[in-house]
Amino acid sequence: MEWRKCYLDVILVPLGFFITLAYHIWLWHKVRTQPLSTIIGTNASGRRYWVSAMMKDNDKKNILAVQTLRNLIMGSTLMATTSILLSAGLAAIISSTYSVKKPLNDAVYGAHGEFMVALKYVTLLCLFLFSFFCHSLSIRFVNQVNLLINTPPDPMSIVTPDYVTELLEKGFVLNTVGNRLFYAAMPFLLWIFGPVLVFLCSVTMIPVLYNLDFVVSSTKKKSHVNNGDGDRDFV
Repeated sequence: MEWRKCYLDVILVPLGFFITLAYHIWLWHKVRTQPLSTIIGTNASGRRYWVSAMMKDNDKKNILAVQTLRNLIMGSTLMATTSILLSAGLAAIISSTYSVKKPLNDAVYGAHGEFMVALKYVTLLCLFLFSFFCHSLSIRFVNQVNLLINTPPDPMSIVTPDYVTELLEKGFVLNTVGNRLFYAAMPFLLWIFGPVLVFLCSVTMIPVLYNLDFVVSSTKKKSHVNNGDGDRDFV
């Protein structure tokens, strides 16, 4: 009887999770092997040149560097604050004596037991907590870059553009992981209303993330050709 109640949760929720996990493993492989075909790899290459340019002409660009890094810190701070506030709210719901599952029992598919409801909220809580952890570490690394990028050039110094770039990349990687954990919480948030929505949301997010992660090159490039009458055709 218990299997009949939770078989949709057992099948659809892990399936949606593994679809998302498989996409990110494939994305990681593409970043490692073909970085310029992805937004992540292209931006990483641009940041490497940016750090080198900022440190090379530090007297003129130090304010620009500080303002740019400050904006990055503000974005990570916003995400970290949102994650910890949601975590606090979920913790309050879990510890509350009020049973939040009763109004939803007749409205959703899947299991409605105490254990399954607790599992849904604990999963969300863990995702938001790990997202907060990643964003907090990202702020730490970007703060270090904010200080070291204005270091006066010294041939004997160990603070080189490569070292600063490595710190900045760690901060961006943690920021990306924190954002992806935050995005992953969306399907699990819909799990409260049933496992079918989890699977549908996971499948829908794949093409959305693909458009955000990969550089889409147009196969039709516009070239101006003079046809002799003064007009131009687009090929």
